[in-house]
Amino acid sequence: MTVDNPYRDLPSVDQLAAELEASPLPWPLVVDAVRSALEQSRQDIEEGRQVDPRRKAEDLLRTLERSDATQVINATGVLLHTNLGRAVWSAPAIEHAANVAANYTNVEIDVETGQRTRRGSYVSALLKTLTGAEDALIVNNNAAGLLLALAATSAGKAVPVARGELIEIGGSYRLPDVMEASGSRLVEIGTTNRTRADDYATALQLHRCGSILKVHPSNYRVEGFAEETSVAKLAGLARSGDIPLIYDIGSGLLDADTPWLDIATPAWLRGEPAARQSLAAGADLVTFSGDKLLGGPQAGIIVGTAGAVSILRKHPLARALRVDGVTYAALAATLGAYAARDIGQIPFWRQALMSKKDLAERASEMANRLGGRLEDGQSTIGAGSVPGMTIASPVVVLADEDHLYESLLGAEVPILTRRESGSLVIDLRTVDPVFDQSIMDTIDLCR
Repeated sequence: MTVDNPYRDLPSVDQLAAELEASPLPWPLVVDAVRSALEQSRQDIEEGRQVDPRRKAEDLLRTLERSDATQVINATGVLLHTNLGRAVWSAPAIEHAANVAANYTNVEIDVETGQRTRRGSYVSALLKTLTGAEDALIVNNNAAGLLLALAATSAGKAVPVARGELIEIGGSYRLPDVMEASGSRLVEIGTTNRTRADDYATALQLHRCGSILKVHPSNYRVEGFAEETSVAKLAGLARSGDIPLIYDIGSGLLDADTPWLDIATPAWLRGEPAARQSLAAGADLVTFSGDKLLGGPQAGIIVGTAGAVSILRKHPLARALRVDGVTYAALAATLGAYAARDIGQIPFWRQALMSKKDLAERASEMANRLGGRLEDGQSTIGAGSVPGMTIASPVVVLADEDHLYESLLGAEVPILTRRESGSLVIDLRTVDPVFDQSIMDTIDLCR
């Protein structure tokens, strides 16, 4: 008696892969997807489910193709959207980086003498001018900057940190974990809402400390019955203990006086710690991100005294965490805009300073075309910058009919909006005006 083999009708790997050879993905990925689809089909047969190996393979390939880096239109109103790459580079940054990527460059050579030199000297010169620092060092992100600062100054030693500053941000970043990885030992002081200078002084008396660490809460505010110790007081305590004061300001404001702006400092920016003022108050090392308020590439920027930065530069982790020539090029162009007082070329600042009147005109036209309504809304800076602060922005509100939100994500150029109370909200502050027509056309197609 012959028993039917339920797996007999499944195609071979070669057969199914040949049917999908038109896929734009590299052939090895097509073959891997086919193998996965056939394995899932065998599982479906075992469990009595319907079997369609070709469709499974096509779905896997489509998902894989869309996971590759691609353009997304950000209509969420979150200017620095971590999931969308944070700051968009300026045109000069893109051009400078592309030129460096396409050619051999003087990343570590002095073209005057032909001798090897320190990478990033031009970026360091810009940062010294813009922040008043004696020296600067660039690593691959702000977490790396803090890791390096702690490892170089405090490995095997205690580091006092206020309880209200033991931050956790997206992507499972927890300050205590970074400190542990650096080899330093966290000493929690004060309470969640109040930490005084005496708390730090006591920690210095009871422990062998390598540094004092102050951290700006990047995604929350402690208000009400609260107290924190000033940078100036902490700097005095650090000097008395002959140890450095490290200040992680996070989002990357260079100068609280914003000399590059031709307007008064925006209300949403007031109170944000800045590198220049932190150094002037006595911090030895200040760390921050390159892809937040600075509006440049992902990077960890460390500015400080010559002696403190020199200690970090000599540490083995400095080489492990360094950035490449392309990042230096993009960073140089970004910082150059600040030095030239021409930050209008930086997309983040163009978006943040866009007038409510201009936004209202664009949003009104879109609302009329799409049959939506114009409402007052709030844009968010995002990425752990100026927590709790927003910028007033008129928004377009549409009915989220027939899963329009999902349909826009599935468009050829995905459009990310936001949902509020069952409606679809489009905030044009984060949309380049050249994409307004594309958004309207895509919504018409998706309806």
